[in-house]
Amino acid sequence: MIERLSVQAFKSLEDVTVELGHVNVFIGANGSGKSNLLEALGVLSAAANGKVDEQALLARGIRPGVPKLYKSAFPAKPGTRILSHLSFRAYSSQAEYGVSLLNSLEDPAPEDLDPVWTFKTESWKENGNPLVGRSPASKQETNEKRDRNKERGLAALKAVEIHEGPALSLLESLQSYVIFSPVTDVLREIMPETQPKTPVGLSGGNLLPAFHHLVIQRYENERIGTICEDVLGLIDWVKKIELTSDVQQPLSSNKSSVKTTIGFYDYFMEQGKNILSAYEASEGALYALFLAVIAGHKAGPRLCAVDNADHSLNPRLARALMECLCRWYITMEEPRQILLTTHNPLILDGLPLQDDRVRLFTVSRTSSGRTSVRRVVVDQDLLEKAERGWSLSRLWVMGHLGGVPNV
Repeated sequence: MIERLSVQAFKSLEDVTVELGHVNVFIGANGSGKSNLLEALGVLSAAANGKVDEQALLARGIRPGVPKLYKSAFPAKPGTRILSHLSFRAYSSQAEYGVSLLNSLEDPAPEDLDPVWTFKTESWKENGNPLVGRSPASKQETNEKRDRNKERGLAALKAVEIHEGPALSLLESLQSYVIFSPVTDVLREIMPETQPKTPVGLSGGNLLPAFHHLVIQRYENERIGTICEDVLGLIDWVKKIELTSDVQQPLSSNKSSVKTTIGFYDYFMEQGKNILSAYEASEGALYALFLAVIAGHKAGPRLCAVDNADHSLNPRLARALMECLCRWYITMEEPRQILLTTHNPLILDGLPLQDDRVRLFTVSRTSSGRTSVRRVVVDQDLLEKAERGWSLSRLWVMGHLGGVPNV
């Protein structure tokens, strides 16, 4: 599990270090750098997998951009110099993996459709002992010793020789990382998934078969059973959610031809006329299923992010869903981690911040435009405000936590 992430010279993150828990929520104004932080971890994920190019970044949910805009463009502070490379490093309790990368500062040539970033340095350690190390060739080195394949990561190659251990666990967690950005029409199966993954795509595709598998496993696994019960409790108009077929459901003629495997039984409608498909179900219901799959499915990522985690959610549902999500993650036998960004204040009220595994961060821009990330810690001052009736959502909206626009 990643305990610390450090980023230098990536977009607005000139020099940022974040101490992570199991559930990590980032709040801040639009354009403050929240998504940049998620994407920085995505770049490190691609490097851990051996190659950083546009295809590898897109596959992890990173927004495509002009190569030169990935590099911080702030003027150098007095007495410092601008780094020529971008630096990313992740630490666990017993291992660390880090790289410095060089990418084209100019737009790629038309014939170079997928420019590859090159590795300047790479380090992979376990308990302080190096497993992989690379650095720029010095002028004294012979031609035979020079790094001839700077576009390939060495740790990904070395990993095939290692069968277990904290270093391999860290690298595999990084490799599994993706950024989810659910799209309602994809969740409804109206639009196809453009970035498929297992168990669900980055836009939410394949949700119903994935939840189908979760439902099947609920009687064999107590934690999965609890997740399914929680989801049912979150959707107040649903009597039950069961496996069903298109034949049983009154589907719109505009629905896609993809076979639906989940039926939502409306609590208030007449028997036989109360089975709704994903096409007719509410956005909030589908999003609750989506988060349940990420947290509960056996094939779910060990490390992931959800950008704009308040997607289509009523504020009270957002708070309740966040309470459940935290519980799902901190009760796992094999720990997983999730990073979320949000603009919905009520999500904060669903965070049990007294548990150190759940962490809240405010993200803002300094007077010079650089992104600053600060953890909100439950201290005596915060506890006293809570006793006087000040919720986290109210504190944030009133500007007491930071991470608000200057408007």
